[in-house]
Amino acid sequence: MATDYDAPRKTDDSENESIEALKERVPAKSVATDDDADNPGSFDLSAADLADVELDVVVLPPQEDEFTCVHCFLVKHRLQFDHETKLGPICRECAN
Repeated sequence: MATDYDAPRKTDDSENESIEALKERVPAKSVATDDDADNPGSFDLSAADLADVELDVVVLPPQEDEFTCVHCFLVKHRLQFDHETKLGPICRECAN
C-alpha cells in the first residue's frame, strides 16, 4: 500500500499531549559535581578563557604489540590486525 507522506496527518486528540505535559516528563538538568568530571555531557566551559592553561600530556611511543590502521588512523592492538596492504596495516573494523 502506498503512503502519501505529503498529506496532512490525522491526529487523535487522545494521542496529543500539551507541551507543558511533555516538559514535566523531561528531568531537570542537574549541576555537575566532581563525580561527573569525566561525563562530557555535563562539561560546560561557558566562554571560559583557557589561554593560560597548560595541559600535561604523556605521549607514549608505539608499543611492539600495536599498529596504526592506515584507513581509520587509530592505534590498535595486534589482535585487531586483519591484513596488510601496500599502504600499510588494516584493522578488522575497516576490513569489513
